[in-house]
Amino acid sequence: MIKHPIVVAITGASGVVYGQRLLEVLLGTDVELHLTISDSGRLVMQHELGLQIDLDKDRFSLQQILPEYAGDRTVAYHHYKDFMTPIASGAFKTRAMIVCPCSGSTMSGIAHAASQNLVQRAADVHLKERRPLILVPREAPLSLIQIDNMRTACAAGATILPASPGFYHGVSDVGKLVDFVVARILDHLDVEHQLIQRWGDPK
Repeated sequence: MIKHPIVVAITGASGVVYGQRLLEVLLGTDVELHLTISDSGRLVMQHELGLQIDLDKDRFSLQQILPEYAGDRTVAYHHYKDFMTPIASGAFKTRAMIVCPCSGSTMSGIAHAASQNLVQRAADVHLKERRPLILVPREAPLSLIQIDNMRTACAAGATILPASPGFYHGVSDVGKLVDFVVARILDHLDVEHQLIQRWGDPK
């Protein structure tokens, strides 16, 4: 069976550690990965994680996001302004797309098919092609406009998966909270993992 690639997008919402960890875990699978990062996502990674990300296609490297990654996997990277990349077209087969984290402006662009950058265009492609699209907002509190945008995206076929970690799986550090959210994303992608202890499993 052909395993189509998964698209990961990182945008400028707080909580970019979720996207970083998701990328790290997916690199441990055999799934082909395509990655795009908005300019705001780059700025938040610099602010929250102290990472210097060069979004230029010729200078970008995976180690900029995952400095400790020592594996030999690669990702297909796409600049957020490049609409000529494969993930901008419905003719390019993909398995799913995740926007993690998903900023409010990105959610709005997706909900209204604005396609002002590649993240929004690729998400629009997944909706029109009826492919899984997972949006991971982290904003709090939410305005009525933001709630309406989530409702519109959900009605169009997206899965809204807020970065709201549970605490029942034995929380000993912040990493466990991050892994909870990443685990829920992987569950919706049908990707096996051992990140958390599931509810009802023996301790």
